[in-house]
Amino acid sequence: MPRPTTAPVRKALTSLDDRVELAVGFTVDRLWRDHDRGLLDEQTASVAAAHRSLSDAERSVTFYRVLLQRLASGEYPMDSALFPRIERTVEQLKEAVRVRGARETDLSDVLEPAEANAVRSPAGYPDLKARDIAMLLAIGQGAKLREHLLTQRLSVVTASGARVVQQDFTRLETAGLVQRDTTHPLHAGQPVTLTDAGRAALTARPSGRVTSRPAPRPGAWPDAATHTR
Repeated sequence: MPRPTTAPVRKALTSLDDRVELAVGFTVDRLWRDHDRGLLDEQTASVAAAHRSLSDAERSVTFYRVLLQRLASGEYPMDSALFPRIERTVEQLKEAVRVRGARETDLSDVLEPAEANAVRSPAGYPDLKARDIAMLLAIGQGAKLREHLLTQRLSVVTASGARVVQQDFTRLETAGLVQRDTTHPLHAGQPVTLTDAGRAALTARPSGRVTSRPAPRPGAWPDAATHTR
């Protein structure tokens, strides 16, 4: 019996979803989305990767559990070929449960420092406006700082075609949210990237521990349901 594919559809719920959301400060849906966009700092990205692995393992457990239920439900002929299939499925389910347990341990290990950090460090950037968040998101998709040949004015050109004027770039750079690669000449374009602080600003993690799923802060970047590209 082939293993279930990981392509998909919907992420499987896991026993650690609540801990993950409390540690990172937002939903697992947003965690996966920001992970795909490369917007997470190293610690939160490790939580996202471990959660994905656990979700895949949970999906495997569900697959073999449902298959076993079908085999024993009377849907298939009760003949000599059925019992080896049941035995094989039981062994596959045992292995899937073992893998899920190992993935839960892996996720717990990476969650512990994230949980400690959520308690210890006031995170988030409440002074950032929606326009700042939009600029950071655009820069996060790829950007270069260039100097105009005639006016010598600097501006950041992003992969989406948006421009960040010198004043705004300087403000974001001074705040430690973006950085540029000065090994490249300005006339050719200096790559601009988000710092860890810039990625943390985009994830908009609230300060302290949260006890429920937080409502979006004013000025926070919209969820996928409201964001169109």
